Amino acid sequence: MAPPEHDVGPTSVVRASRRAKPGSGGDTLRPKMGKIRFGPARVPSRETPEAALTLLRERGFDACEIDFEGKFWMDYDWAAEFGELARTAKVTLSVHAPIAGFMGHAERGKKLNMAIWMLDHSAGVARAAGAELVVFHPGFLLGRERAAAIDSICEQLTELRQRLEGKDRAVPFGVEVMGRVREIGSLEDVIEIARRLGWVRPVLDFAHMHATSDGAFTDVEPFAEALEAADEVLEPGAPFHIHFSDIAFANRNETKHLPYGEGTLRAEPLAEALRKFRRPATVITESPDLESDHAIQAVLAASARTPSRRASSSAASSSRPRSRRN
Repeated sequence: MAPPEHDVGPTSVVRASRRAKPGSGGDTLRPKMGKIRFGPARVPSRETPEAALTLLRERGFDACEIDFEGKFWMDYDWAAEFGELARTAKVTLSVHAPIAGFMGHAERGKKLNMAIWMLDHSAGVARAAGAELVVFHPGFLLGRERAAAIDSICEQLTELRQRLEGKDRAVPFGVEVMGRVREIGSLEDVIEIARRLGWVRPVLDFAHMHATSDGAFTDVEPFAEALEAADEVLEPGAPFHIHFSDIAFANRNETKHLPYGEGTLRAEPLAEALRKFRRPATVITESPDLESDHAIQAVLAASARTPSRRASSSAASSSRPRSRRN
């Protein structure tokens, strides 16, 4: 089955120069938002590239994140064939690097060298598959002040970039917002890293942000504010990269992904917030079951098909994301 088309309908609120200004006549322009692509956080089959791509298409997905969190399981030939099939089928690929592949180590040595190798190899697979970016985790405070940890992450990422450029593997990287409130990886941390390093993009994990905010992502405004922050540091044309699922949490820390509907995170506010931006989006579902994946996908697809309301000046003002300072 071919995936549903997710060309997002027109909206009356557009960020910065792309956002309609109340009273300026922009309310009647109603520009279109970019395409939303949607797919799973795991390749659905490891048997053959053909089997994996067939399942993606049968399930109606047009995106997929190659799952290396636990280990590398795909070689370059598999990746190249999978990538060629995905391009033909118009399925967008990304790569999630191993969990241990993080930067910002407090000490140089074996662990840092291993992390560099993991990210290097992830970039090589991404290049072979034509993936749009490599997602990685930002690391840990390791007893340091937050500013010092971010400095270390950026320094080691810069060294990694030089290595990748020498091997023709300098693909975009995406640093993920994390789900533990007292560690590195808040939205502000991720935005700051992306702001300093133009080749690193923020990856907005809304399940993680819902957890660390003690369940605050229940209406449009927090989603729109997070997207606004990412929009300000992303280069023109680069898509939002989003992780989404329902989530269980305790003490503002994630505990586990839930089937959609069992927790309090919903896709409707995300869909409405995305309609405020022209930028395209790749939404990766991390739900534990296919039924949840399709439930989230249906909400996003329905929003894409529904024309947005013509906004009044007051409505545009009240729904506009507030500007964030990095």
